[in-house]
Amino acid sequence: MTPSTGAQSVDAVAIGASAGGVEALSMLLAALPASCRLSFFIVLHIPRERPSLLAEVFGGRCALPVKEAEDKEPIQPGTVYVAPPDYHLLIDQGPAFALSSDEPVHFSRPSIDVLFDSAADIYGERLVGVILTGANQDGAEGLAAVGRAGGRTVVQDPVSAAVAYLPEAALKEGPVDLVLSLAQLQDLFASWGAPG
Repeated sequence: MTPSTGAQSVDAVAIGASAGGVEALSMLLAALPASCRLSFFIVLHIPRERPSLLAEVFGGRCALPVKEAEDKEPIQPGTVYVAPPDYHLLIDQGPAFALSSDEPVHFSRPSIDVLFDSAADIYGERLVGVILTGANQDGAEGLAAVGRAGGRTVVQDPVSAAVAYLPEAALKEGPVDLVLSLAQLQDLFASWGAPG
């Protein structure tokens, strides 16, 4: 998989980020073309006790619709979904979302690992997992699960990350397909237009 790879063999992109993630995601989502038909799932570690404004923040910068995922909601193409605060976001048969209030994983709920594990089960080789900047290791094991399921794995170059800990943990956990700077990630996201 190269940064110019199209979306022909991909149905969904799971993205995990922690500290510094709002800024990185704002840049990446702004690069998505309106013609993109992929589904995007985002877990970003935010305070659990407050309502999330992420859908509004990202929606103003993205050509695709952005919304907070709801329990049992069928997954639509060409849509960006954000995990709600204080719930794990899982992908279920359908495909549809499932929300869970199970115990935090790596002190995090929502957990990147939980999203990636469940998305890998449903999408397999049609999934891309993307790990961005972050301050804990939640997401490293999940990205490895994406790779084991045949999906493609992408990690932000730690040098370009606001906080390098999570990308470094993902790189230590197992081999990844691509290590890209933020600018290269923007090119990748921009390439995900309608197959043609």
